[in-house]
Amino acid sequence: MKKKGIFIIFEGPDRSGKSTQAKLLVKWLKEKKYKIVLTREPGGTKLSENIRKILLDTHSNISSLSELLLYEAARAQHTSDIIMPALKKGKVVISDRFTLASIAYQGYGRQLPIKTVETLNKIATAGLKPDITIVLNIPDRVFNERERLVEKFLGADRIESASSNFRKRVNKAYKILSNKPGVIKINAVNSIEAIHAEIIKKIEHKFSH
Repeated sequence: MKKKGIFIIFEGPDRSGKSTQAKLLVKWLKEKKYKIVLTREPGGTKLSENIRKILLDTHSNISSLSELLLYEAARAQHTSDIIMPALKKGKVVISDRFTLASIAYQGYGRQLPIKTVETLNKIATAGLKPDITIVLNIPDRVFNERERLVEKFLGADRIESASSNFRKRVNKAYKILSNKPGVIKINAVNSIEAIHAEIIKKIEHKFSH
């Protein structure tokens, strides 16, 4: 697909501040008069949002493979109905999670074969790749402190309620994945304002025209 717009992804473990930083970037870009589509995974379309409810419902009993396939089904609809049309129109699309999340959560977290996840990612997105991927990392010390509070967190969804070992594998995965070429790695422990400033500094060349 030939695209005119710019596709930006925010990634990171749960409660790393992705959603907050995505909204701050939207505000910054709107001030520069860009047309923005802010979306999320799983979600973005009616079907994808319905799948999201199933995936995050603490009463859902879903096998690891079924979980992956549901995420990919939501992603396929999201990509074809929301992301690709917006990019073709020259808009900036900002998504809270994309394919890297499946590698982290279902690949490393659920311990499904990484190659299988990558293949399904490619099929679901028709090969679409982000222009910018920002990963918010949480250092082990801070992550371990938060782990001790997870059990007390009343609003945890099915993924957030998974075992401590699962969450630790996901956190480790993002550290590995943030070292991939072209990925922007951000320390998520800094202040919200400092993180936003660092993100702008690292991507503003893409919006210098």
